Parts: sequence; structure tokens; C-alpha cells
Amino acid sequence: MASTIPDPQSGTLSESPGAPPQPGRAARVEAHGIDHVPDHERHGHPRRLFSVWAAANVTYLNLVTGGALVLMGLALWQALAVIVVGNVFWLLTGLLAISGPVAGAPSEVITRAMYGVRGNRVNNAIVGWLISVCYFALNLAAAATAAFALVEMVGITANTAVKVVVVVVVAALTLTIGVYGHGMIMKLYLPITLALTVVFAVVAIGVLRHTDFAYVPAEPLTGADRWPVLVAGVTLIASAPLSYTTSADFSRYLPRTTSAKAVIGWTALGGFLPGAAVGSLGALAATAVDMTDPQAGLRQLLPGWFGPVLLLALVLGTIAINALTSYSAGLALQAVGIRIPRARSVIVDGVVAVALTLYGLFASGFLDTVSNVLQLTVVLLGPAMAVYATDIVLRRNRYDGRSLTDESREGPYWYTAGFSPAGTLALAGGFTSAALCVNTLYTGPIARALGGVDLALPVGMVVAALIYTALGRRPAARTPAV
Repeated sequence: MASTIPDPQSGTLSESPGAPPQPGRAARVEAHGIDHVPDHERHGHPRRLFSVWAAANVTYLNLVTGGALVLMGLALWQALAVIVVGNVFWLLTGLLAISGPVAGAPSEVITRAMYGVRGNRVNNAIVGWLISVCYFALNLAAAATAAFALVEMVGITANTAVKVVVVVVVAALTLTIGVYGHGMIMKLYLPITLALTVVFAVVAIGVLRHTDFAYVPAEPLTGADRWPVLVAGVTLIASAPLSYTTSADFSRYLPRTTSAKAVIGWTALGGFLPGAAVGSLGALAATAVDMTDPQAGLRQLLPGWFGPVLLLALVLGTIAINALTSYSAGLALQAVGIRIPRARSVIVDGVVAVALTLYGLFASGFLDTVSNVLQLTVVLLGPAMAVYATDIVLRRNRYDGRSLTDESREGPYWYTAGFSPAGTLALAGGFTSAALCVNTLYTGPIARALGGVDLALPVGMVVAALIYTALGRRPAARTPAV
């Protein structure tokens, strides 16, 4: 039998170096947290990443955002173009994933190379944990609204008490996957992907039969009025792939020698194809029905018997995406420096997300909350993604997973008082420049000068990448080659 030792980084038991390989098992709670995964425990093929990301992107939220583009005043062809462009950002998610097999560590630990030990705790507290929990809450609210309608169909009035119970049940199902961890995710997500594909193929048939392919709004956007909406739309769609600065979490169990191109390709395709397809269905449906209430609108286009099936699929898809989010949020909580076992950290995340979800459902407008939060988070997520991607390029994807676990003052990633000047200044510069350009909950001075065009996403990413490139060359050379 494999021997186990307490791991100080994860707060869990992990196998000793001499233990035989133990592949991820769906029925066993994952032992590893933010500790290094040794080579003898690596297994699998990168094509399995496709189903992980595909299952997580056949979601109700993608339908909502696709339909929202038409509600924002775009013509159909403009909305479809925005959906494609926004989903191209999945290539960056794929790029970040290649650091997982090399380091044998999750993104939450790899980013110590960019920000330093202490700087990375701040990064994980905000970009890793806080934003992940907010996304968990938004997706949970989306799943809950579908579940409320399903409850009504079986004759139960969805009053406040019933809604609270539904939210808790959906969250519990989600957290079960997150608690069991990597093995459970890899086991479940292929059948989930296949099931959701069948359901949305039926949805596509119903939507396409009613689509107005020549749709333009009654008052088309022209000239200076068009660009702010187009840019805001790309930002809205791109916020989904940009939220996954943690893609190495799901690739770190792959063998060190795994092809980087394969990891990028399968990850990016897994996010892009369903993201673009489901988002497009939302936009196509919006040409025929009112997508202010997507569930009610879609039911007008589909056979009556199919309504419950669609609602179940929407709930299942959202559980899939939230399980990934809760899993990464749990790792982020550990990386902040809180000594808590990974499984318990996932439960903590779920409790906070449930509280936020109930607030979002009962105290604010759901669609407005979704749009504003998704667009505003790119002020942080865009620069964070850019710094991570730039670091991978500068280091030529060479990371030493065991060195990354060293949090001592003598470690290679302590830098200056625990902070990397390059990463800290790059992230701060990207965030500041993005904040000046944003036009969501408030209008920054640059956005105001440009007539409302929100350039927060491209400006924040470019500025962060340039600063990190200028300052990050010397730290890049410090990383031991592997």
C-alpha cells in the first residue's frame, strides 16, 4: 500500500515519493491541494481536457450573454461576430494550461513566479478567490432560475423558502464534485458533454426554424453609437475565458512531457466551440423571441415536452462550470496562506457563494448584475491573464514545481520582501490603465473622452504585458531549468 505523509502546503495527506502511481480516482477525495504532484502520479492524455472545458461551457449563462448582445442593439451578424471574437480568448486559457504539466502545480502556485510569495497571496485573494466566488454565485443564480421553473412545472410554488432550498441543493451537488476533485471531474465531464450536446442539438433545431437571419434592430446602431456597444460586447463574451487564469489546475496531472500544442489546442477548442455555439443560439433566439427572460423565450421555440429537459440541461451545465470554479477557488484559498484541507476550502467557498447568490436573486436585477460584474472583472482579469501569459513566454514555459512550493525567505520566489517588482508593477499598471478606460458601473476619463468606448480589456492587457516584459527579464532567468 502507498504510504502517506502530512503535506504542509495543502493541509492534506499526500503520497510519499516512494509510493506507486495513484491515478485520479473518481470515488476518492483528491489528496493533493496546492502541493507538487510528482512525476510518478502523472497520467492521462490532453484530449481529456476538451470534455472538461466543453461541459463547463454549455451553460445557461452563455445563452444569456448571447441573447444580451441583441438586446444591446446589435444586428444578428454583428452579435455573431462579437461572439466569435470574444471566444478567441480561449487561446490564452489554453496557453496558461501548458504550465500545469511542466510544473506539476496549480496556477495558484505557479503565479508565485510572477508576483513573489507574498504578492501571490494578494493576487490569489482577489483575482483567484474573490472573483471565482463571484462567478460561482452568478452561475449558481443562473442555475437556480432554471431550477425554479422546473419546480413550478411539477406543481410546487417557488416561494422564498423553496427558492432557498433549491439554491442550497444545486450548490451541494456542485460542491460534491469540487470536493472529490480532479478524478471526479475527469470521470464525469465526458458523459456530461455528450448529454448536453444532444440537448442543445435539439435546441438548435428549434431555434434555427424560427431565426430571422436578416434581423436588424428597429433603430440600428450607426457611427459613433456602434463602437461602444461592439467593444462592450466583446468584453462581455471574453470575460468567460479570461476568468480562467487557473487552467493549469486541470492540466497539472498530465505527464511532464505532454505536448504543449496539444494542451493549448484541446483546452481552447473545449472552451471555444461550445462557447461560440451556445452564445450564438442565444443571439439567434433573440431575433425571434424576447430573451429578457431566456427560459420563457426558448420555450416558445421548442416542443412542450422538451421544456423540462432543457431546464435540467441548463442546471447540469451550470453545475459543471461551477464545480471547476469551486475547485479552483478552494486552491486559491489555500494559496492565500490559510492552512485548510482542500476539500474543506471548497465547502467554505460554497457557503460564501450561496450567500451572494441569494442576495443577487432577491435584492438586485439578475441580468444587470451579470452584465456589470462580467464586464467590470476584466479590469483585473485581463491584466492578470496578460502577466501570466507573458511570463510563460519569457521563461519558455520552464517552471520547477518543487521550487515553487518553497515559501521561505531564501527561496527563489521571495524576490523583494516577498513581492516581485515586475509582477506587482505590471498588474498595478494594467489595472490602473484599464480602470481609466472602463465604461460599465462608472465611466473612466479615457472612455469619456472616446465617447463611451470601453477599451479596458485591450489596454489593460497590453500595458500589463509591456511592463512585465520590460521588468521581468531578470526574474525569468532565475527559474531553474527542468
